[in-house]
Amino acid sequence: MSQLTTSGANVDDDVVLLTVPADGGYLGVLRTATATLAARLQFALDEIEDLRIAVDEACAMLLVVATPEAELECRFAVTDDALLVEVTVPTVRGARLPAESSFAWKVLTALTTFANAEVADGRATIRLITRRVGH
Repeated sequence: MSQLTTSGANVDDDVVLLTVPADGGYLGVLRTATATLAARLQFALDEIEDLRIAVDEACAMLLVVATPEAELECRFAVTDDALLVEVTVPTVRGARLPAESSFAWKVLTALTTFANAEVADGRATIRLITRRVGH
């Protein structure tokens, strides 16, 4: 059994992987998966909506730097009280994500417990962790 620890979230084998074309028309699939998994964790309705918006915003940030014909890889990891979402896309040369002081990052940090990003080896990744309120 593998374990991943990111900012205090222990993630075991309860992982869902989704790959969709890096096209805004497919983001609904990721929003729906986010809502379904958050509901499974018994998140409140407003928490579920916040998560959907955060995933949508993270994906929108990645679409801007994605290579032509790229695919968004989305990894959802479920713990007892949190949902970790990691979205990755191959990037164009010299790609940069918005600064942490940007409006997009303010949205992500307001809607999640933890958010970070990295661009390395031709790929950009945004990680979001949301814990259920009261945990």
